[in-house]
Amino acid sequence: MNIILYILAAVRAIIVFTSMAVFILAYGISCIVVPHTKTRALNLRENFLKYITIPIFNIHIIKTGNPHAEPGLYVCNHRSFTDPMVICRYLKGFVIAKAEVAGYPIINKGAELTGVIWVDRNDQSSRTATRDKMVETIQAGYNVIVFPEGTVGTHKTTLPFKKGTFLEAAENNIPVTPIALEFRSPKDLWIKEKFVPQYFYQYSKWKTEVKIHFGEPISHHDGLYLHSHTQKWIDEQILIMQQDWSNAFD
Repeated sequence: MNIILYILAAVRAIIVFTSMAVFILAYGISCIVVPHTKTRALNLRENFLKYITIPIFNIHIIKTGNPHAEPGLYVCNHRSFTDPMVICRYLKGFVIAKAEVAGYPIINKGAELTGVIWVDRNDQSSRTATRDKMVETIQAGYNVIVFPEGTVGTHKTTLPFKKGTFLEAAENNIPVTPIALEFRSPKDLWIKEKFVPQYFYQYSKWKTEVKIHFGEPISHHDGLYLHSHTQKWIDEQILIMQQDWSNAFD
């Protein structure tokens, strides 16, 4: 059975990566006739996730709440590399992602085409430039998605949130919308050191079940208030999601 499930994971990867390459190529060709725009690329990502990635990986999503009309900063707890796929299925926005992801073949091109802001979390100048880019992107009318833990969390509640994005949001009058996300299975938590072993660990099972809840925007002149209030809300929501549903922390 394990061999069959590992084959399933491999087939899924082949289909998704091949489809992604085809989508990128087709989009590039189409830009000869229809100019590339950020909105058009974000629509491409949403459709790819909706019709290709999520069905192929058999991701079952229970969603509550909705993104909001006004552009802003969306912050979410971080469990695995599946998180951005689930969020971006419903939310058009630029994802702040770790610079090492830029080294993943095909994934990096798809991310760069459809909306990503790279950050080297070990480099102060990179973090500063990322916050500047975040403000610029939101002020231009687009959403930005950030995982303020800075890494994946495998505990019942969140790791300490980094304060920088919240201070920047308060200074620039940017609303912060919290997102809570939780998985049902412990196999959906990122516990392997490298991407490929984690992929096979996570997707060598028939389905993935996840809950996502979009909260209400929070506006405040004090970045520390935004920071603490947002983390408290997300912690409360993921604990509610875990009740009588998730066995990820049993």
